[in-house]
Amino acid sequence: MSKDAPERVVDDVYVAMQESDEFAELRTKFRSFVFPMTALFLAWYFLYVLLSVWAKDFMGTRVLGNITWGLILGLLQFVSTFAITMIYVRWADREFDPRAKAVAEKMGSQNR
Repeated sequence: MSKDAPERVVDDVYVAMQESDEFAELRTKFRSFVFPMTALFLAWYFLYVLLSVWAKDFMGTRVLGNITWGLILGLLQFVSTFAITMIYVRWADREFDPRAKAVAEKMGSQNR
């Protein structure tokens, strides 16, 4: 890019909002929750997969009747999915949605 290029003129309200400090804060807030939660879940999922491949004796160990550690950990995958969803919904209701609404209202008032 040359040094003589004119500065970018922002006349689109959507681009202006995307470049605003409020939107950047909202995006940072979202990513600071979602990325670690995703990494945590993927680590838990890959642990289950790796255990099922390399710790077959452990995963096949019966805990109660015909219920094995593999079955318990597999069912806990579903439980953790629902738990993460509930945690996200509570977080979004409390932290993210009010800020997103404020940004949307600000954007709506600029369009009038």
